Amino acid sequence: LGSGAIIVIDDSQSMVSLLRTLAEFYHHESCGQCTPCREGGRWLLKIVRRIESGEGKEGDIELMEDIAGGMLAKTLCPLGDAYAMPVLSFLKKFRKEFEEKIRASI
Repeated sequence: LGSGAIIVIDDSQSMVSLLRTLAEFYHHESCGQCTPCREGGRWLLKIVRRIESGEGKEGDIELMEDIAGGMLAKTLCPLGDAYAMPVLSFLKKFRKEFEEKIRASI
């Protein structure tokens, strides 16, 4: 079986802020036992906070994709996948919003 979640939001919600909220949740829930989740999760949260605060850097999106990709199927429990998959989905589906936020800070 497994688990899933549905979030209903309107188009006024910032996807960058929503991803930050999600990243904070998963970072808090990590037991820290395995490196990909502990370190990857910490770095993803740090980068998305940086983007949200208007200090995003060129290459941040690609770095987040790389980190999240490195977490998939490499953790002791499914939390790493549960963290990485939404990050990759947000970056795929709402990439333009992340790019605009970064561009505004450069």
